[in-house]
Amino acid sequence: MTDTMTSSAPASTIWFINGPNANLYGLDANQVYGTDSFPVLKDRCEAKAAELGLTLNFVQSNWEGQIVDWIQQARGTAAGIIINAAGLTYSSVPILDALLSFPGKIIEVHMSNIWRRESFRHHSYVSKAANAVIAGLGGDGYELAIQAMSQLIKI
Repeated sequence: MTDTMTSSAPASTIWFINGPNANLYGLDANQVYGTDSFPVLKDRCEAKAAELGLTLNFVQSNWEGQIVDWIQQARGTAAGIIINAAGLTYSSVPILDALLSFPGKIIEVHMSNIWRRESFRHHSYVSKAANAVIAGLGGDGYELAIQAMSQLIKI
């Protein structure tokens, strides 16, 4: 589990939640997720958030329950959640329910274009709660999601 958290006023705080196997980015033999390692993605996101005056809680877990806990923790402490639920995107009703209880903005992000992949990846539970979806841009999509969130929460 990767967990970097700082505190700030909720209006400028966002959570970036990464799901199962995101910690393996950059190690994938077929490079469907790009070449950036997870630590590189984290650094890129932290730099983009700092540039925009945002406080970023950038976390990763392979456990569905931990992801639900983080979403619940963001209630009242954050203006937005960016989430790459990874493989749980297509199967997790608990993550959907937690996201639906979050009063702020939500952006779903995927490293790959999930609609160009296997058909089981074409249905996203997360999308039912998301204000926006960014997919297929690799690590650039992560930075774009932070930029978009800054606009959605209008800090």
